[in-house]
Amino acid sequence: MVTDRSPTEIDEEGWHWLRVKHVTGFPRQARDGYFPDHDVTRPAATSEADLPGVDREREASLPADPETVRDVDRLALETTYLSGKWLVERPAETVDDLWEAVVEDVEAGRFWDAKATTRAGREAFGETDHAVLVFTPNYFDRADVDRVRHRLREVHGVTEAIRYRPDVYTLDGVHEERLGPLADSGAARFRA
Repeated sequence: MVTDRSPTEIDEEGWHWLRVKHVTGFPRQARDGYFPDHDVTRPAATSEADLPGVDREREASLPADPETVRDVDRLALETTYLSGKWLVERPAETVDDLWEAVVEDVEAGRFWDAKATTRAGREAFGETDHAVLVFTPNYFDRADVDRVRHRLREVHGVTEAIRYRPDVYTLDGVHEERLGPLADSGAARFRA
């Protein structure tokens, strides 16, 4: 739903997320300029050769064994469900300013997409802080994932630990057994 109100102002029951569709259009996959502007491979053009590696030095921080992580990366490739997001948590006192800046970056094409929990959403989910999710279209493109993280750090002052969760980790039903511990809401492919 599109609004000019900030995340902390939205307290209508059932309105849990604020998206930037008024800036990006819908569906978000149609935003063609992002891919050449940031030299990002389109999900449909991604191949087995593009599978991200499993960093052996950080293997212990993975939410599952490396083979499960690689298998789910292959599932993402099979389904071309390659988008993912950095999760930034912010208290109500600071979320509106961060959200405004993130929306400006989406509008300028520096970020691909974003959404934030509303006050109603934060309360419904039983969370203390708001979640601001900054998406990338292809998590296999580690340079783009890192570029977005760097901008969050350097421009938006996100200095706390954040995590990157591929959207494929949210698949359920038929893929639940294949996802294993990656289906847990705290699972992340990358941490910073």
